[in-house]
Amino acid sequence: MSLFSLWTEPQKMKAHVDDYSAKAKLETRLSDLFVATQKRPAVILCIGTDRSTGDALGPLIGTHLSRQNLPQLHVYGTLDEPVHATNLKQNIEFIQQTFVDPFIIAIDACLGRIDSIGCIVLADGPLKPGAGVHKQLPEVGEAHLTGIVNVGGFMEYMVLQNTRLNLVWRMSENISSILARSYSKIRYK
Repeated sequence: MSLFSLWTEPQKMKAHVDDYSAKAKLETRLSDLFVATQKRPAVILCIGTDRSTGDALGPLIGTHLSRQNLPQLHVYGTLDEPVHATNLKQNIEFIQQTFVDPFIIAIDACLGRIDSIGCIVLADGPLKPGAGVHKQLPEVGEAHLTGIVNVGGFMEYMVLQNTRLNLVWRMSENISSILARSYSKIRYK
């Protein structure tokens, strides 16, 4: 059963990086997820690579979260040890072997419509990494966060390479702060 079924129907929330009230709602929803799963190990799986500006969102978020040393929050995918297309399957297997019934939130950058650039999306169900660049990779997570870093639909690899670092950095700071605050509200009580 999906955690989002706690609500009336599967949910998908979107908040622009500069929209404080929408980000607060996203944070509340994440807190609800952490409450519903507080007896399970919490794992944040940040997918991406530092070899592409647009695809560095995940490793940047993982690095920010790792530096906060949040107790019992297990973070995979940092700038030092990225989780990407070539090692994703091994990392998923490692997490499944290491933890009993982990609650995994998967995080990745994605491409979208021009009017959605800069938006953070929280959705029910597993992440389908690599879909925007037509890769077949394993799905992962009970919930996922994506950051829309640029426009999709044409020359995706080139678009990711030419994404502005400023936007990716701001999104990584915002997403890691939202995750840390929502986790801390529940875990530190």
